[in-house]
Amino acid sequence: MSHIVLQSAPSVRQLAIGQLQAIPEERFDIRPEGWNNTIRWHAGHLAYWMDTTFSLCFGKASTLPADYAAFFASGTKPADWTAAPPTKEALIGQLTAQLGRMSEIRPEDLDAALGAPLEVGPLKFETAGTLYNFQLMHEAMHLGKITSLLTSVEKQQA
Repeated sequence: MSHIVLQSAPSVRQLAIGQLQAIPEERFDIRPEGWNNTIRWHAGHLAYWMDTTFSLCFGKASTLPADYAAFFASGTKPADWTAAPPTKEALIGQLTAQLGRMSEIRPEDLDAALGAPLEVGPLKFETAGTLYNFQLMHEAMHLGKITSLLTSVEKQQA
């Protein structure tokens, strides 16, 4: 089963990168009524949480600028930003660089126990594989949100 997770990760990420590359940057910061976040926030959120997952699951040092947490951690939103967020190019660069890090993960790495179980709401993760697999589902969910948000942005601009 671990080979499926390792094969799926780059596929999901490549879909996200392709979708984000196709969106003009001037749409990255439009927040339609009823939405808390923007396309830029979702792109950064993907990079932030994959980086965090690499650290929690595989002990890899962060490669993101320190300010990504203030911009993109859960519970953040663009309305609260007090500094300029990363550009589309920078975000896509980070997402692309993480593809290389994904290729370094071996099937046996997924069987490793986390240093301590991680509880997220009602969920409890005890191994690298269960958390990494959840991260892939989380990424796919945000990919869907980007698609829906883009539709809302396009309707607003029509």
